[in-house]
Amino acid sequence: MSNETKKIKNRYNRISKIYDVLEGPMEAMTKSAWNEKLMDAIEGKKVLEVGVGTGKNLLFYPDNVEIIGIDFSEQMLKKAIQKTKGKEAITLIEMDAQKMSFADDTFDTVVTSCVFCSVPDPVEGLKEIRRVCKPNGKIVMLEHMRSQHRLVGKVMDAVNFIPLHTWGANINRKTLENIVKAGFKEEQIETQDLWSDIVKLIEIRNKK
Repeated sequence: MSNETKKIKNRYNRISKIYDVLEGPMEAMTKSAWNEKLMDAIEGKKVLEVGVGTGKNLLFYPDNVEIIGIDFSEQMLKKAIQKTKGKEAITLIEMDAQKMSFADDTFDTVVTSCVFCSVPDPVEGLKEIRRVCKPNGKIVMLEHMRSQHRLVGKVMDAVNFIPLHTWGANINRKTLENIVKAGFKEEQIETQDLWSDIVKLIEIRNKK
């Protein structure tokens, strides 16, 4: 594990006790509706969620789907385990998104939700997602990223140090560019703006 990964992992461990409180205002305003769109896009019976955090999404999955969730923060994962007690279809594992131990072509759908602001090497993490997703499988991502609007983008760059040094999240990642760098073709990618051009629902068909 790189020093940068350890640093961000430690920040998430530190903030795990109040993470749900910090996300509360956004959850109340919009995120439940966004999560519905995320769940509606899932295909198949075997799903991987990368970066489950405190497990907020896990109880919204259909009952007939096998869910494996991973996160590199053991303290965040403890919160997720508490939320999913008694749910036999959910398995939670401490694991780094940049170096997954799953075999190639394992999952029908891979899900991320506000994760790729925090993965230290986002392109490497996206390559791993492409590897473990089955051919013609689906990647569904609910992610925030740097605005393409000139002024808004510059503001995001200027204030990025605050969330970055508080818990390790970059608000100015160019995630769509990173997806292409990871080997996905532009024609495989569909996007829907959920909040300006900052929060997007991204659906990728994994053509290999």
